[in-house]
Amino acid sequence: MAKAKTIYVCTECGGQTPKWQGQCPSCMAWNTLVESIAETTGSSQNRYAALTQSSGLQKLADVEATDVPRHPTGIQEFDRVLGGGLVPGGVVLIGGDPGIGKSTLLLQTLCHVGKVRKAIYVSGEESAQQIAMRAKRLGLDAGPVELLAEIGLEKILTILQQHKPEVAVIDSIQTLYSEALQSAPGSVAQVRECSAQLTRFAKQLGVTIILVGHVTKEGSLAGPRVLEHIVDTVLYFEGDQNSSFRLVRAFKNRFGAVNELGVFAMTEKGLREVSNPSALFLSHHAEQVAGSCITVTQEGTRPLLVEVQALVDEAHAPNPKRLCVGLEQNRLAMLLAVLHRHAGVACFDQDVFINAVGGVRISEPAVDLAVLLAIVSSLKNKPLDNKLVVFGEVGLAGEVRPVQRGQERLREAAKLGFTHAIVPKSNLPKQAISGLEVKGVERLEQALQLLRNG
Repeated sequence: MAKAKTIYVCTECGGQTPKWQGQCPSCMAWNTLVESIAETTGSSQNRYAALTQSSGLQKLADVEATDVPRHPTGIQEFDRVLGGGLVPGGVVLIGGDPGIGKSTLLLQTLCHVGKVRKAIYVSGEESAQQIAMRAKRLGLDAGPVELLAEIGLEKILTILQQHKPEVAVIDSIQTLYSEALQSAPGSVAQVRECSAQLTRFAKQLGVTIILVGHVTKEGSLAGPRVLEHIVDTVLYFEGDQNSSFRLVRAFKNRFGAVNELGVFAMTEKGLREVSNPSALFLSHHAEQVAGSCITVTQEGTRPLLVEVQALVDEAHAPNPKRLCVGLEQNRLAMLLAVLHRHAGVACFDQDVFINAVGGVRISEPAVDLAVLLAIVSSLKNKPLDNKLVVFGEVGLAGEVRPVQRGQERLREAAKLGFTHAIVPKSNLPKQAISGLEVKGVERLEQALQLLRNG
């Protein structure tokens, strides 16, 4: 038997080279080449023949721009992240840590979708009995859902071609293998080939395919980076194993907005939607405490109220500690420098700890002002009003810059019972918001002066 030819494939760009090198010659990334088996000549010729079948050029003005139809999943939080629902011919990739709830969410989704559309659940990790036991434990009506326990790509495509479902779940893409390749399931070549063929099948027949992807220990999706480029939507399932709350976040969506957030709670009956996610990220103190400030962050189109906590304590080491949980560490150092230079509040001999309550991750600079006010509150041991909400970006010159969708943030705060707000002057509402007193500031010093006077 002839020995299979070995090649090396880059996990970042998918480039190939016959010999191992420390640096990929295509994308210049270091230590990304992994051993794989060269594809057979026949499969390459078949793909080339398919690519050469072109429908010809056409002018962009002649293309009819129509709205993409949406099919609701029956789970509103999942629909929000998807941009309104499932799109015919769309390919969705959802990744997350083991045991986070990916299979549970998709099984619940198929049970809802299966009542009105033909749905198939393809499992390469669990048997049909295991899936049936999960559905029974969750109390789902799984009668309309059809199961297929298979990892052979060709057989899966044949069955999907015969039954023509409208929605299909592949759990997971790392367990599939194609007979055209000799490498093992989960290898770079197999993941790339299987995902490409499934995507081509979805586009040709208008089938919505949801792929489940494994993640590495760093938290990124396993397999070649090209996998995220092939699919239409990339979702990440986040959450702490010690917490019952789960977050589904969209990082790519060709049919909707990115950075949308869906919030769920893991219960004995599966994942339950959280109607008021802001309540998750707010602590309920019996009395006012120093170092706590409420801010409003924007997750896609949804404003969320989050409590930012700060603890400032005397340093007992030559190098004071700077620790952030849920916020960017480097931005904290910058904000402390601005606080010293423009407000005269020094923390160079203090340990500073910042935490976003509830495990939420905040990446936007709109929380700058809230972080600084929480730091000053902890340093001076002076509690802030528990009905006060603060947001605004702070620049290096000490100015408070406006943030996007300020009116929506204020309306969300008023809806949850907050009565006072400190915001950038440019974000002051043109019309008064019932029950909410809003004060605008242009510089950091003005915000601190309001606290002293309040």
